[in-house]
Amino acid sequence: MDIFYRSTRDNSIRVSASEAILKGLSDEGGLFVPESIPGLDIPLEELSGMDYRETAFRILKKFLTDFTDDELRNCINSAYDEKFDCPAVAPLKKAGNAYYLELFHGKTIAFKDMALSILPHLMITSARKKGIENEIVILTATSGDTGKAALAGFADVPGTRIIVFFPKDGVSPVQKRQMVTEKGKNTLVIGVNGNFDDCQSAVKQMFSNKELKERLNARGYQFSSANSINIGRLVPQIVYYVYAYGSLLREGALKAGDKMNVVVPTGNFGNILAAYYARQMGLPISTLICASNENKVLFDFFNTGKYDRNREFILTSSPSMDILISSNLERLIYHITGDDADRNAQFMEDLKNSGRYEISPEMRDKLSAFRAYYASEKDTADKIKDLYGESGYIIDTHTAVAGSAYDSYVKDTGDKTVTVIASTASPYKFAKSVMTAIDPSYASKEDFSLIDELSKLSGIPVPKAVSEIRDAEIIHKTECEKDQMMEQVEKFLS
Repeated sequence: MDIFYRSTRDNSIRVSASEAILKGLSDEGGLFVPESIPGLDIPLEELSGMDYRETAFRILKKFLTDFTDDELRNCINSAYDEKFDCPAVAPLKKAGNAYYLELFHGKTIAFKDMALSILPHLMITSARKKGIENEIVILTATSGDTGKAALAGFADVPGTRIIVFFPKDGVSPVQKRQMVTEKGKNTLVIGVNGNFDDCQSAVKQMFSNKELKERLNARGYQFSSANSINIGRLVPQIVYYVYAYGSLLREGALKAGDKMNVVVPTGNFGNILAAYYARQMGLPISTLICASNENKVLFDFFNTGKYDRNREFILTSSPSMDILISSNLERLIYHITGDDADRNAQFMEDLKNSGRYEISPEMRDKLSAFRAYYASEKDTADKIKDLYGESGYIIDTHTAVAGSAYDSYVKDTGDKTVTVIASTASPYKFAKSVMTAIDPSYASKEDFSLIDELSKLSGIPVPKAVSEIRDAEIIHKTECEKDQMMEQVEKFLS
């Protein structure tokens, strides 16, 4: 069955997978969603015998139906190769009372590599299929990890350019250095005097700016996105939840058909939405636990039905989750309206104009698979310290938010279902916060000076992604105000 994609804000818009990947965002600002969720037609017993590449092929084939088998396998084999430092690609590690799904074994040691390693190949294949001659300009806002993962994926890819905006004071030192030392000739990295929501909103406005699009089209350019608003980012994320279930079967932690819970540290909502789609396909997921840091807009939404971004923006030790406008939540809202684009568009207009909206009791009933918890900065640090003391296993701050949220869930419910926690970044990306949590005496030292200490403590060699940027030349020095972002884009493409 062919799967087409509709806009969350206009039901009359219906495109193929390759068209949705190339556009990134619909012209009126909507996000593309599959008009139906395909079923998981793989016998669960077979999952235990499939490696990551085969799992990816079987899942992507269900969603990207206008790609040939050869095209998909070429994209998958090009993405999940020696760039990953672990043959399993996404291994499971048991620590404490949960299994940690390590999604940070790619080139930039964060979970964004899982999808951004394949997105450039999907995009170039889509462009060839559609006879696109324009140069594709990837326009991306990042709260820390997407930026470098996108840069690594698209650097020096023929027929593309990539522009990354990040909040200049809102990412970790390692995250910033990863981006500003990028050598790709087709790349531009800009620090914005604002927060992630400012960057993301400006990027969305540029996607919706028809005059800008016309000017750039006349010069031979067209926009696309590497953010999780691009369905080509979201669909590959479904794969690792299916793979995790197969891994649990292999380990004997589950029998085919048994349920598992999934906990995801959540900012822009794409990662947990992928788990929701996996559940909709038929993967035996019982509960989806949405973990927030102190910017707990999603915690409040799931517990009250009210989304309200009118609050203080807090800089935390888990900066990739420092978000008040969770873009991918729009896809879930669209689904629980009964795929009513007009109704969803009104919610998004309310969010734009007043910063808030409230869903109906009937819509809330459709969210029964979700539970939401949040972790304070103290909770996050305590989880890192306690897990290390208990098992010797070291996790980053984002994963610790999820671990703390899971502990709260178990305390509330007593649920002992086998649980997978999405471990979204290597602790090396947030060395100071991690080491200070374990021992406060490290607080006076800088991130890079703690790298070797972390290696000694964890017994894990310093990843290449960190060692290669220690003394790398800073190439990207541009900074701008949030209202100057479009000017910087046109300057780069002039």
